[in-house]
Amino acid sequence: MTALQPQPRPQLRIHWRTPITMVILLVILVGGAWWGWNSLSNSSAGPTCVDQQLPNNRLVPKQVSVNVYNGGAKGGTAAAVADQLRKRGFHVAKVANEPNGNKVETVEIRGNANTAPELQLVAGQTAQKAVPVADGRDSHTVDLVVGTKYTKLNAKGLASVAVAPGSSVCLPTIYTPQPVPKGQNPN
Repeated sequence: MTALQPQPRPQLRIHWRTPITMVILLVILVGGAWWGWNSLSNSSAGPTCVDQQLPNNRLVPKQVSVNVYNGGAKGGTAAAVADQLRKRGFHVAKVANEPNGNKVETVEIRGNANTAPELQLVAGQTAQKAVPVADGRDSHTVDLVVGTKYTKLNAKGLASVAVAPGSSVCLPTIYTPQPVPKGQNPN
């Protein structure tokens, strides 16, 4: 009979790959979160509007950016209103249904302040009394929402609005599309 021999104890082997991999992944995650937060908080986006002195102390349609929304009118009304505003010289940025889904009775005009010259100029285009809504937006764009009882724009709207002499007006930055050079694919 052979005597039982004591077996060697298994050596305690530490697997270092898993903890090291986890630490590296955690460092990458924290670094990515820091970079993302920094990118959001220190945005290099340009200003939404620029303070300007107006020639002759008058605000004209070509200096105003308008979003036209359908707030309950029949389909295509917002597009038709937008076309008329373009013909009058306004810069129409968006044409869509009312973003919040709210229904409007006649006409609602939204902008920075009720007394803002850009709101007064757009209100001067409507045949019906427009309800002004001041939302304090920084961009100084104007939202024109046409509602269920909207009829038409004035045959001849306001050509300009007077502003106080020597005062500056914050005008939205209007970007115009650049033509594609000949022979280049825009896609």
